[in-house]
Amino acid sequence: MEKAIKWIDTLSTWLGIPISWLYVALMFIITYDVTLRYFFSAPTEWAFDYAIMLYGTCFMLCGAYTLAQNNHVRSDMVYRLLSVRQQAILDLVLWFIFFFPGIIALMVAGYYFAEMSWRFRERSPSSPGGPPIYPFKTVIPIAGFFIGLQGIAEVLRCLVAIRTGRWPDRFADVQEQP
Repeated sequence: MEKAIKWIDTLSTWLGIPISWLYVALMFIITYDVTLRYFFSAPTEWAFDYAIMLYGTCFMLCGAYTLAQNNHVRSDMVYRLLSVRQQAILDLVLWFIFFFPGIIALMVAGYYFAEMSWRFRERSPSSPGGPPIYPFKTVIPIAGFFIGLQGIAEVLRCLVAIRTGRWPDRFADVQEQP
């Protein structure tokens, strides 16, 4: 089980770290647009739509990586008082009640949104340039797949914790210091 967890964590990390660098491109797009708009009175026709699509892409595709790092927001006032086994049992139940139904819905609905968007070659109505948004909508089911796959690793992590009484190790990456 721990090999499967490590493989899925590696895949999520391999996807998340390079995708997170797209935030640098996002910063340049926004800076370029703001500079042209406020200093030269010449706003771009494309920057707003591309910034939204790039941000959405980063946000969705980094979801699995964030889950692998255990960095999603959690309210743990009661959770932290539980033993590791109790935490794992609670997590396991919640993965199946909330997470997997939501991810399955995201993948199914995302597939239909993307398929319809590709069929009509959908373009953004927000700007005069009307950039295509069908590639962006394709990211929705892809991100759902990778987040769902990481969810499987989290379920396996829970099973290991229930069996051994300790949480399996995670990849060490940038972490907030107390």
